[in-house]
Amino acid sequence: MFTGLIECEGVVTRAERIAGGMRIEVYAPEFGRDMAIGDSIAVDGTCLTVVKFIRGAFLTDVSAETIERTTLGRLTQGAKVNLERALRLSDRLGGHLVSGHVDGVGRLELRQTAGKFTVYQFQAPANVMEYVVEKGSIALDGISLTVAKVGAQGFTTAVIPQTEALTTLKDKAIGEPVNLEADMLAKYVKRFVGSYMGHDDAPAEQPRRGLGELLKDFADGGR
Repeated sequence: MFTGLIECEGVVTRAERIAGGMRIEVYAPEFGRDMAIGDSIAVDGTCLTVVKFIRGAFLTDVSAETIERTTLGRLTQGAKVNLERALRLSDRLGGHLVSGHVDGVGRLELRQTAGKFTVYQFQAPANVMEYVVEKGSIALDGISLTVAKVGAQGFTTAVIPQTEALTTLKDKAIGEPVNLEADMLAKYVKRFVGSYMGHDDAPAEQPRRGLGELLKDFADGGR
C-alpha cells in the first residue's frame, strides 16, 4: 500500500526483456538505504518487488501482464521514474490510499501555467473515468493528485511547484502515456452499490442482499 506522495526520482540504468517479462535496474542511492530484498516499491505507480541491490541501484522484475497494462514496457536506459516505498502503519497518510495496481494508461494532452500552479489535462480510458469525480483523488504515475475538473474523456488537475520539482511530471511531453489508478474507495462503493441494485457486474452466484448487510460485511472485513 502507498500514499501517492513521491519520495524521489530514480534513473533507469538498465531495462531488458527476459523470458516472460522484463528486468529493470533503477539508480537511486539515497532512496534504497533502508530497504531490503522482497520489499514492495512503487515505480511510476506500479507496485513491484525488489529482487537485488547493485551499487546504489535496485533491480526488480516486471511480469508480462504488468508490461501490457502499464507504461513500464516503454522504459529505456536514462528514463526517470517516480519512486515511493510501501506505507508503514505508523506513517501519516498525506495523499490517499494507492494500491500500486494500475487501472489503465492515459495520455497528457495539455500543460498550462496558472499563476504559481501548473494545470495538466489528461485523457483517460472509460474504465478509469467512471471513478473520477471533481475534488476526488487519482494516482498518476504514482502521484496522488486532486481532480479539478472532469470532462467526457479526461480530467484536469492543478499541480503545485513542489510536486513538479519532485516528480517526472515536469518532463512529460504532450501525448506521452501515463499510468492511472482510480481511487480504490470509489471502486468498493461501485461494487457494493452494484450488488445492492442487482447490476450485471455483481457475481451471479451471490444472492441479492440488503445494503445494511453489505455495509456490515464491509465493516467486519468480509467475515
